[in-house]
Amino acid sequence: MPARVLQIIPTLVQGGAEKQCTLLATRLPRDEFEVHVAVLTHTGPYERELVAAGIPVHHIHKRWKVDPFAYFRLKKLIRDLQPQIVQTWLFAANSYGRSAAKSAGIKHILASERCVDPWKSTPALWLDRYQARYTEKIVTNSSGVVDFYKNSGIPADKFVVIPNGIPEKIISNSSLTRNDLLKSLNLPADGKLVGTIGRLWPQKRMKDAIWATDLLKCIRDDVHLLIIGDGPQRKLLEQFRAKVEIEDRVHFLGHRKDIAELLPHLDAFWLCSGYEGQSNSVMEAMQAGVPVIATDIPGNRDLMQSGEHGFLVDIGDRSEFAKKTELILNDATLRAKLITAAQHRMRTEFSLDKMIDGYAELYRSLLR
Repeated sequence: MPARVLQIIPTLVQGGAEKQCTLLATRLPRDEFEVHVAVLTHTGPYERELVAAGIPVHHIHKRWKVDPFAYFRLKKLIRDLQPQIVQTWLFAANSYGRSAAKSAGIKHILASERCVDPWKSTPALWLDRYQARYTEKIVTNSSGVVDFYKNSGIPADKFVVIPNGIPEKIISNSSLTRNDLLKSLNLPADGKLVGTIGRLWPQKRMKDAIWATDLLKCIRDDVHLLIIGDGPQRKLLEQFRAKVEIEDRVHFLGHRKDIAELLPHLDAFWLCSGYEGQSNSVMEAMQAGVPVIATDIPGNRDLMQSGEHGFLVDIGDRSEFAKKTELILNDATLRAKLITAAQHRMRTEFSLDKMIDGYAELYRSLLR
């Protein structure tokens, strides 16, 4: 009989953790694991994928930051399901889920920390340390996240690093041509496209991308920045774009459902984040054959070696984003070398099969 595994996550919106949770839930071997997913607050696009794959999705309807009613609904669900393993994702689910699982008598409790979290307050870090005592293992996707929480007082031996996985379908042939994309955006046929993907909020430092585009405009007149995603800073960023008078070069595309088709037509990809765990968008760009320029932070160092698979630059160094992009656009040999090395790295080190095998083996080790 398959072991029952309950995954608990705050939402199923389009985010990196939500994507990895969905990939895991839908691809674990069915003959070994029966997976359920509990959503704390609200659903999102990934629920459709889960339901289509036959994964039961349970809604807890958490309404407030501190919601005792949601806690007891979650605890009842756990008692009713009696999973052998409970795994939680992100702070809210880690907090509610681990406590409810412990109270329900679950033996195997796992947490998942997906990012370096400098925003966490002293009480939040205290709660992390306290709950780590009865957490069997904490799964993370990069060594940088381990270092962050180790420095916060959680023993390093609590952690298991399982890198994010990326499906092979990301590099499938696109039905969207480059000319189609340029026409849809009203851009010239000879335009060079730089893309960045992410939620529009402070962590992603999208102002740096706009500023770097302004610097590029000083040395060439064909580069356009495509900002894919949405968020609370969109209006502020649009105002900043107007302030630096670069409306004709910076384009806000909002959420896109065709990212896999769009990516291969980019000439370069930027990630300007001040902190990350392990960026799905960087991985997807590398696999799609797009040279990446990203900030020199732990999660990105795990993905690439600067100069071999892409380029890493200091946080906030807009001039280096511009310089490295100019280098890639002007040197076809370098561009081809970076693309080949990056695709090989994604294929061999960050395949979806490798990620699924990592989790499956972890679960098996707990159940032995």
